[in-house]
Amino acid sequence: MAKDFSEMEDSNRSSNPSIHEVSDPERRLWLRGGLGLSLGGLLGSAGAIGAIGAIGGLGGCASGSAAGGPGPALGFAPLRPSVADRVLVPEGYTVRVLAPWGEPVGLAGAMPAFKFDGSNTAEEQAAQMGMHHDGIHYYPLDGSRRGLLCLNQEYTDEHLLHPDGQATWTLEKVRKSQAAHGITVIEIEQRPDGWQMVRPSRYARRITATTPFRIGGPAAGHVLMRTNADPAGETVLGTLSNCASGMTPWGTYLSGEENWANYFTAADVPTAHERRWGIRKATWYRWPEFDPRFDTVRNPNEPNRFGWVVEVDPMDPDSVPVKRTALGRAAHEGAWVAVTKDQRAVVYSGEDAVFEYIYKFVSRDAIRPAGKGQTAAQANATLLDHGTLYVARFDADGTGRWLPLVHGQGPLTAANGFADQGEVLIKARQASDLLGATKMDRPEWVTVDPTSGWVYCTLTNNSQRGAPGRPGVDAANPRAQNTMGQIIRWKEAGDFSGLEFVWNHLLLAGDPANERPEARGNIKGDIFAGPDTIAFDQRGVLWIGTDFSATSQGEFARMGHNQLLACNPVSGEVRRFLVGPSRAEITGATWTPDGRTMFINIQHPGSGSPRDGSNPRQFSNWPDFNPTGRPRSATVVVRRLDGGVIGA
Repeated sequence: MAKDFSEMEDSNRSSNPSIHEVSDPERRLWLRGGLGLSLGGLLGSAGAIGAIGAIGGLGGCASGSAAGGPGPALGFAPLRPSVADRVLVPEGYTVRVLAPWGEPVGLAGAMPAFKFDGSNTAEEQAAQMGMHHDGIHYYPLDGSRRGLLCLNQEYTDEHLLHPDGQATWTLEKVRKSQAAHGITVIEIEQRPDGWQMVRPSRYARRITATTPFRIGGPAAGHVLMRTNADPAGETVLGTLSNCASGMTPWGTYLSGEENWANYFTAADVPTAHERRWGIRKATWYRWPEFDPRFDTVRNPNEPNRFGWVVEVDPMDPDSVPVKRTALGRAAHEGAWVAVTKDQRAVVYSGEDAVFEYIYKFVSRDAIRPAGKGQTAAQANATLLDHGTLYVARFDADGTGRWLPLVHGQGPLTAANGFADQGEVLIKARQASDLLGATKMDRPEWVTVDPTSGWVYCTLTNNSQRGAPGRPGVDAANPRAQNTMGQIIRWKEAGDFSGLEFVWNHLLLAGDPANERPEARGNIKGDIFAGPDTIAFDQRGVLWIGTDFSATSQGEFARMGHNQLLACNPVSGEVRRFLVGPSRAEITGATWTPDGRTMFINIQHPGSGSPRDGSNPRQFSNWPDFNPTGRPRSATVVVRRLDGGVIGA
């Protein structure tokens, strides 16, 4: 999501020590090829990556970050930076728009056309593609020819959503905004003239901010989850700020609720619990004026019902989505699944906020195969409700440890404000503070190398690092005023369930021509900043989507617009593959099983922060180029003209 980086949520004022208090300053720029890889040879082989789970719907790769050999070849000529208001791909490739905001998703009997003046109603919007596409995965119905796309709709831009923008608010505007949030399922197929949406489709679905969700796991029914509308604390209306996504080995979709705190308003003096979660008197949206659910004075527990990883079965449009509380409450970017040797699920997630944490969850039980008369999703309907949640501590010597968030262990006791395991999970940030977890530079997407078992995470940026009164640099987050971001990686001892790991950096993003040494980075190849989306394809290429300054000014000027890059994780070479339109973020990457079609999301063309007051129509009219219309986020399809494998 486009953000005003100077006003990022910054609520971690805990006193747990940062690594810089024990770190040797000479080691703060300890990079790829150092201690982490030398220790990596001491680890046992990793378990298998979850089927089609954590790598964008593809299995297997040629080589990994520590597997030796040259790594996967990058078989295309890199693009130059661009400031054009269009999507660019290399010579020999084609890109076309598939599913923009406002297109009917294919619900039977409800296929309203998009109106370029913004006059679609809330009811119509609930049957159309939502706004600001983010995480995405492909689910095959007929191999690489026909399948489902399940994708997130992260937030709304009221300048575009309504004919008169956001100057005034009404209940109808709130309802339309809520209808443009959430998760979308569409059916697609490859036809002679290219990929098209299938409409109507029995799979088509819109999950919005008012769709009923079941609460699963230890926090279900907890006193802190109960409201007047839901005294049992077992059902929540809606999901918000859905950012990145993961696919489980049993065929479901995981989505993270990221900036949910921005939808709530608190009293003039928020409670300590609200302050730790960034809930304030002011809010980005004015929903609380018309929907009392989002006013914490009237509904103090409602915020506790957001900030979870949600699970959806895209193959069953009648299934009830679930909020998986065992995975902990956070500003979840997303969730990504690996599998241990004994077939348990391991779910990695990060919190997209400055000085927040990286988590993993290990299921108690093994993944079950589909039984007679049931799907794999049904066989594992409660798998993510039972297990152990951990938070990461990255030590200065290139090792680290997963710290359990378990009630009664260490400081996580009633005396410290945790009555039971449900409260530990609802207050996962406070629990992580007490455990001394490492405060990170906005951990966003995670992906796992399915051959080597190394786990990668993008740390997008943190301009507050080293500011007065804020944590300084440390080994894992080695730059003050970190505007460029980095990619960190780790590998557990034994397999993914191990509690100890070694780690290093794949790269520090930046521009070697930058005047600030902290912003130069160490990229081998094409420069970029703000690593966000990250995913492995079936050959072992690591794809990186960026989210840096939407205006491409100042120290970002040489980088042009946001982009998608391909990286050989063995050599470290990076090549620019795609450049987006004006002020857009490049996010979400998924492939058909044959690797010959890539689906990418182009988010918020023309936009900046939803709080900056600018109208996106001033900066972009992609993808319709309609002078009287408005820019639209969209899923695009990338293919090679010769039908070959993407990137090869």
